[in-house]
Amino acid sequence: MNRNPIWKYLVLALILMFGAIYATPNLFQAAPGVQIIGDKTRNISVDSDVLSRASTILKSHDIEIDSISLDAGKIKARLQSEADQTKARDALKTELGRDYPVAMTDFQTTPSWLQNMGAAPMYLGLDLRGGVHFLLQVDMAEAQRKAIQNYQQDIRTMLRENKLYNSGVNRKDNSFVVGFKTQELRDKALNQSLRQFSALQIDDSEEGDKFLLTLSLTENSIKEIKKSALKKNIEALRNRVDQLGVSEPVIQQQGLDRIVVQLPGVKDPELAKEILGKTATLEVRMVDEDNALESSVRGRVPAGSQRYFYRDGRAILLKKRLLYSGDNIIDASAGIDTQRGGQIVNITLDSKGSAVNSDVTGKNIGKRMAVVYVEVLVETSINAAGEEVVKRKRIEEVITAPVINEQLGARFQISGLNEPGEAQSLALLLRAGSLAAPVYIIEERTVGPSLGAENIEKGFKSVLYGFLAVLIFMVVYYRVFGTVASFALCLNLVIIVAVLSLLQATLTLPGVAGMVLTVGMAVDANVLIFERIREEIKAGAPPQTAIHRGYDNAFSTIIDANLTTLIAALVLFQFGTGPIKGFAITLSIGIATSMLTAIFVSRILVNLFYGKRRLDKLAI
Repeated sequence: MNRNPIWKYLVLALILMFGAIYATPNLFQAAPGVQIIGDKTRNISVDSDVLSRASTILKSHDIEIDSISLDAGKIKARLQSEADQTKARDALKTELGRDYPVAMTDFQTTPSWLQNMGAAPMYLGLDLRGGVHFLLQVDMAEAQRKAIQNYQQDIRTMLRENKLYNSGVNRKDNSFVVGFKTQELRDKALNQSLRQFSALQIDDSEEGDKFLLTLSLTENSIKEIKKSALKKNIEALRNRVDQLGVSEPVIQQQGLDRIVVQLPGVKDPELAKEILGKTATLEVRMVDEDNALESSVRGRVPAGSQRYFYRDGRAILLKKRLLYSGDNIIDASAGIDTQRGGQIVNITLDSKGSAVNSDVTGKNIGKRMAVVYVEVLVETSINAAGEEVVKRKRIEEVITAPVINEQLGARFQISGLNEPGEAQSLALLLRAGSLAAPVYIIEERTVGPSLGAENIEKGFKSVLYGFLAVLIFMVVYYRVFGTVASFALCLNLVIIVAVLSLLQATLTLPGVAGMVLTVGMAVDANVLIFERIREEIKAGAPPQTAIHRGYDNAFSTIIDANLTTLIAALVLFQFGTGPIKGFAITLSIGIATSMLTAIFVSRILVNLFYGKRRLDKLAI
């Protein structure tokens, strides 16, 4: 009755192998080190000569090297301590220069045969590994201003393309008023606007001999602008973090206008702050060559134009009409101008930007087109009343204004970058995507590795003590059956770690809490089964029959109990934030694995021990 078929033993062997292989890498502690890479955009790569130089530099600064090698186009130097790690980074940066970026990193010490099987340790979250935590405030006022400016430009373009002659698009708060000489022109503009600007409220009216069309932003459209800005900023920040090479970052919305960024393992917070806070983008405008620059210098700026300045202070007159901006850039890479020298940025535009670029340059050969670098700096200060005051400073600098010699398409180059590394930095920001609105840091916390180590130790102890307490109780109270349940519980914990490692999940303190809770809950199924077996024995059933009925009759109850807990975990995952999601994931995996070990594995072991024996009583 209680005998195992061969296939059950094979499945048990596979479960044991899976747990052993994918949980083992977590026993190997990561080693501190530094990594040197080349600059691919400038065709600079590391080679054996750079490897030799790096080794010499490290030895000259009395830094002990465990190993240093050239692997997959990167130089990896494994060191003995985190103090040596910081010292090595500073020494290599200073002596190798900007051509070879140096980053602190941690190297896996997992044996290669395990790595070849796809086995790797779990990622550790910010609270365990250390790193930096930022709370960013999104400047929604600037997002709204930018959206209004874009709407105004789109309305002008729509009127011009449809040859709807008007007296200009005049902005009044969140509305745009357009005047026409005839009702026919106004009605045509109304019909076109209804098709093109569905998010705006559109009204027609008359004022004297003018026929007016008013397009207004509604409350809903303003909310959508802010929502879209927040979403786009999160995407742009995530792309920028990818450029930093951070594994498993946390980037999520908090409230209606804030973003939380957590970067586990980042040991250079200043670099992270510089990359995250940058709001650099480009704007492309035509140079106003119909009006004299001298008139604008004397304060008489022609209508439709605006005075800008080069980086060296020279003035230039540009058209207000924006041709396209950084929002239309899908790729950017730094390079060197082989003909004239100096740094350049190679730009690739999306379909909309490419069409505009082709059309404008095709019609304006021989004229000049300017590339404007735009950045919004946000500074916070405390006034005399103790209130926080936010000051915004918009920097607009003309990088270059070359003559259009031919029709351009989706690709072109930007020159005029003089400072070392400027092209690389600008390309990174453009490639990652411009922010829809400026952000500024209102909270910054650094979690040191010592705190992370302390958290890991406390979390490990909590799991260990809870685990041992449950084991002792089960063995004392249920004897042989308790020993079987204890083995299943050990296997359950191993499988949880193996699954989290295979999924490359990030383990945080809430995740550790989920594991502790799972350890306590994992024996619930076995308790239900064992009590059922006791009931059957008290009712007079033979021991073998009691075992069989105990497992069969408890099955539906176990499913119901675990299913309700799983539903709660899924709700937490769906609606919770980062730490709560980590708890929910660990709990969900624990529920699934505990059912496997408590029902399937424990029954195999009980059948193995009792199945072929004639029993008079059970040790339960």
